[in-house]
Amino acid sequence: MTYDRLVCANCASPVSEGRCPVCRANRERLQQEGLLGGLNGLNPMALIALLAVLIAAVALLAHQTV
Repeated sequence: MTYDRLVCANCASPVSEGRCPVCRANRERLQQEGLLGGLNGLNPMALIALLAVLIAAVALLAHQTV
């Protein structure tokens, strides 16, 4: 979800307009985090390692069922 659809609980206006200090702070935070939010903190190597573990787990499960 992007910040242009969020409504501020403090002033009840769209966060993208930044009418109050709470809106401005949240708008700034959302812009820094980017589209994926908290997932941007994962680096590519961590994602590759996670994918490798998932593939190994599926391969092990498939091997045990045969």
